[in-house]
Amino acid sequence: MSSSLLEIVEMPNGDIVLQRSDEDGEPLVVIQFSEESRVYLMDGTLEVARAMIQAGIQAAAQMADQGEIEVTEEAVEPQQPRVLH
Repeated sequence: MSSSLLEIVEMPNGDIVLQRSDEDGEPLVVIQFSEESRVYLMDGTLEVARAMIQAGIQAAAQMADQGEIEVTEEAVEPQQPRVLH
């Protein structure tokens, strides 16, 4: 992943995305909350999404430091099957 600045943006449809600030390309991460979740969180969806993104970045950095993952553009496969954990 390039070292460009990243931004968290709330889209008009309510999705929250992580994207590069200098590009108009595809978002790196998209977070969608169900209507039930939005009601429960009230005005806190952006804060929860920010915490989720931060935790994901920290986990990926830790995994990379431990040599568990190698980040390359070739490693990204489009439309992988869904894995439920």
